[in-house]
Amino acid sequence: MPLTFDDLLHRARALTGGGRRALLGIAGSPGAGKTTLAGRLVRALNGSGDPWVAHVPMDGFHLADAELDRLGLRDRKGAPETFDAAGYAALLRRLRDGDGSGGDAGEVVYAPGFERVLEQPLAGAVPVPPSARLVVTEGNYLLLGTGAWARVRSALDEVWFCELPEPERLRRLIARHEEFGKGHEEAVAWVLRSDQPNADLIEATGDRADLRVPMTELDATADG
Repeated sequence: MPLTFDDLLHRARALTGGGRRALLGIAGSPGAGKTTLAGRLVRALNGSGDPWVAHVPMDGFHLADAELDRLGLRDRKGAPETFDAAGYAALLRRLRDGDGSGGDAGEVVYAPGFERVLEQPLAGAVPVPPSARLVVTEGNYLLLGTGAWARVRSALDEVWFCELPEPERLRRLIARHEEFGKGHEEAVAWVLRSDQPNADLIEATGDRADLRVPMTELDATADG
């Protein structure tokens, strides 16, 4: 039977059965649907009641353009070395440890967000209250085993890997770059020069995931 969205909701809820806060990671190549899936999960799980699921994107740990210029990495923006991987890993550990389950009141943890029009991180943009029992985080490199990225996987209870046929993934990725200000030729050039080498690296990490999510199948079984 094809994997359904209800299957994913059941699996995500089950992660919180131990009484402490759980962290779910959603990985995949650029354009594979990570952010869409994470947002849909969070909305469905929270429903109309008090929010108990938070969404913390990895993209908030992009290095600012000024720092990329200093490092000579502006044309590699989006590659693993253009993120603060150690900072991201430290935030995940803080989210695990700061949920108040040890008997204290806990505290709000502020995570950075990412402004897609400006293509810049925004400090303190995502509040995670101590009442959040599940944190969904999504990004390209959650399964990368090198450098500080290796500390990310160990902080997550599960990681799901989004899969999408390559032609559709590229189409969506180009359209997203166009939506946020690039011309068509510029968007295609950026995808081929920068995004695709990153995608090749990310695809090679997929076998480390706990679950592979075929996004085309999931779209076909969507229930709204």
